[in-house]
Amino acid sequence: MKHFMKGLAYTLGVVAILIVLGTAVPRPLAPAAAAAAGDGREILLLANPIHTDIALPVDEEVRAAFADLIPAGLPVDMPGVDYLVFGWGGRSFYIETQSWGDIRPLPVLRALTVDRSVMHVSVAGPIDLSHPTVRLLATTVEGRSRMIAAIRASFVREDNIPIVISGASYGPDDSFFEANGAFNAFLGCNIWTAAMLRAGGVRTGWWTPLPQLLDLSIDLHQGA
Repeated sequence: MKHFMKGLAYTLGVVAILIVLGTAVPRPLAPAAAAAAGDGREILLLANPIHTDIALPVDEEVRAAFADLIPAGLPVDMPGVDYLVFGWGGRSFYIETQSWGDIRPLPVLRALTVDRSVMHVSVAGPIDLSHPTVRLLATTVEGRSRMIAAIRASFVREDNIPIVISGASYGPDDSFFEANGAFNAFLGCNIWTAAMLRAGGVRTGWWTPLPQLLDLSIDLHQGA
């Protein structure tokens, strides 16, 4: 028992050090160029206690980039759609856990080990920018285009069309798609979000597996 407690303390200590370093060490090390006046684009970071999404304001560039989601039934071009919201995650937990009340042992086990990944895309109307779970981030025109390209590259495609997962959705305004990469708790949804933000020129911490760590790292390296 004594050896077990020592091993546990050692493991927790290593994890704590990794979390501190992962949040405090910026990625990339050198800051990106700031958006020039009149040259900026805004994106939204949406968070809950364990997961983050990226919301892109819909304009002609976004509609054109994600028009290939329309055949899956996602109303990208429908009037009143202000945002496309993207999230990456583990297939079992993401699809089967629509609310806290839906949590089951097997999806949790798969999330803690290794699972196939999925992309979740939803359309949204106006989003309250003052809500505490919403963070407004600025990027350049070129940075947002790189972010769009990185998000597109996250989809698995067949004949250049994203592969929709039939019957998997939370409602009429969202769809799940096959995604690239394997999911686990240490390289999970918030790591993907951070990578997409960095593609857009937003500096984050090196390893931020929780939304709170990602948010803190942006405060440290990008500015509030």
